[in-house]
Amino acid sequence: MASTRLSERELSERIGPDADDGGFGPAFFASAASVVLSLYYYFVRGNRRLGTFVGLWPPTILAFAIYLDQREMRRRIESITQPESAIREAIDSVMGSR
Repeated sequence: MASTRLSERELSERIGPDADDGGFGPAFFASAASVVLSLYYYFVRGNRRLGTFVGLWPPTILAFAIYLDQREMRRRIESITQPESAIREAIDSVMGSR
């Protein structure tokens, strides 16, 4: 069976656009807005309980964004490592599976 090797360009075309978009996506801006809103409620309005509550949102927003990024990355990896994939054959040959 002849194995076809993918060039770096072909591989990047199969994988799709880079997952790293610079780190300034909607989750980053929502988290930053939450921090600002939290500081506003805490110091300006004097509502410390609401300020603390809103201040807990950024980690949750960022964790959810990370989860979605990991899910997308897993989908991409699974799509290029199907049994008929040349990449899968190369990995298997390196690891000694065949």
